[in-house]
Amino acid sequence: MNRRQFLINTGAGLAALSLRVCNASPVKRPNIIFLLADDQCTYSLGCYGNKDVKTPQMDRLGNDGVIFDNHYDTTAICMASRASIMTGKYEYKTGCNFSHGNMKPQTWSKSYPVMLRKNGYLTAFAGKFGFQVDGKGLCENDFDVWGGGPDQTFYETAKNKSMAKYAKEYPHSTLSYGAFGQDVIKKAVKENKPFCLSISFKAPHRPVTPDPKFDDVYAGKKFQKPGNFGRKYGKHLAEQSKKGRQYPRFSEWKYDTDYDGVMAKYNQLVYAIDVSIGMIRDELDAQGISDNTVIIYTSDNGYICGSHGYGSKVLPMEESSRVPLMIYDPRSKSAKKKLRCGALTGNIDFAATIMELAGVSLPAGMDGKSLVPLIEYPSKDIREQMAFINVWGPIPTNSLTALTKNFKYTYWWYGGEGMTPTEELFDTANDPLELKNIAKDPSYKPDLQRMRKYYDKELAAWKSQAVSYNNYSKYATLFDRDIPWETKEKFSGQKNKRNKK
Repeated sequence: MNRRQFLINTGAGLAALSLRVCNASPVKRPNIIFLLADDQCTYSLGCYGNKDVKTPQMDRLGNDGVIFDNHYDTTAICMASRASIMTGKYEYKTGCNFSHGNMKPQTWSKSYPVMLRKNGYLTAFAGKFGFQVDGKGLCENDFDVWGGGPDQTFYETAKNKSMAKYAKEYPHSTLSYGAFGQDVIKKAVKENKPFCLSISFKAPHRPVTPDPKFDDVYAGKKFQKPGNFGRKYGKHLAEQSKKGRQYPRFSEWKYDTDYDGVMAKYNQLVYAIDVSIGMIRDELDAQGISDNTVIIYTSDNGYICGSHGYGSKVLPMEESSRVPLMIYDPRSKSAKKKLRCGALTGNIDFAATIMELAGVSLPAGMDGKSLVPLIEYPSKDIREQMAFINVWGPIPTNSLTALTKNFKYTYWWYGGEGMTPTEELFDTANDPLELKNIAKDPSYKPDLQRMRKYYDKELAAWKSQAVSYNNYSKYATLFDRDIPWETKEKFSGQKNKRNKK
């Protein structure tokens, strides 16, 4: 019997059926821990195939639960991604990103932390909140326990006001968040309440300041470069993608001249998160509640560490848009079976997942879908397509992408500066390193036509559902494949900008 047949025959219905509860229900609601890294790519984890790194706790969490192999962040930059995580909505519906604006209170009111607290959960947050809500700031009053901070926060624990009490024992912030998690667990047990703990680690985000406690972990280590490393593997990529800061950072951040040194520090930052996960799981065991606590681990976006000759994030390439995701529900039939899920999932799915786990009714207007059925049956699918968005940074890099499990289609609409609007199509199932743009390959014409339709469907949703504020409406024109560049130029702001010069 193959894995798919085994999963289908494992009996008892979807987890959703057993998890739906109301206030009068005798069913004990699960505790939920949501752990979020900052700028962590999939090739920084052993359970995603990298034999050069040490991530024992992350690997253990993945093996205990389900590892998701096609999980994407619908926007690969922290502010927008975190807004989507909290609300289950695409960026053009949260209206929230750098250079665009803050979230509105009515949108925040339907976020998973607010909804769970209204339904009896003790809620806690620590780390980089990542965005603000008009009239509410960081929303610290909407949590029972607060360890969050503004902007990027600091690696020096003492500089994070809400976490300063941990500074003496844990001077580097990564481990301080592990200690914060332990204290929240103790508090919830003492008060006999289900809890939702959200921790947003600063690591491995720059500046490159790893905890010196772990300097020996990768000392002198040599790291194998990815198969698409370097500029020679980026010649086929759209010229528009080379207009952002990601392109020069390949050299500015020394991926080309000191790859081992750069990756040693990056992976050292990740290693400290791994230790923090162990601290939290140890406390769950000590309090006797590990069998009723769901743990979700992911990253706000991925990271390009020299692939194609780029660095950083933002762009739709796999290294920045696809990220790790592991979910462990000890009550599930999938627990402890080392299972993987190939379904297409995204950061817009977390709010719906957390609310369903908690037995909270989902508010209207969510784009995400609950991952609870996939936890129970990892061979299933929950969608055919999804969008990836970039509307931050230099205007040529702004783009919309349509994703499926097997293909990725991006329409690079910008036609200024001597560039031509162009299409990229990658067979990510067979070419995960994105080494060949097959948009002009005749043998892939049916796939190109299908992905164009998916793209147009995503754009239609943008046109009908985007917020009317924070400058999102113009992209309905800019991203339209049927509108020529000459018409778009006045909407892009580039023509007026050029004339002023």
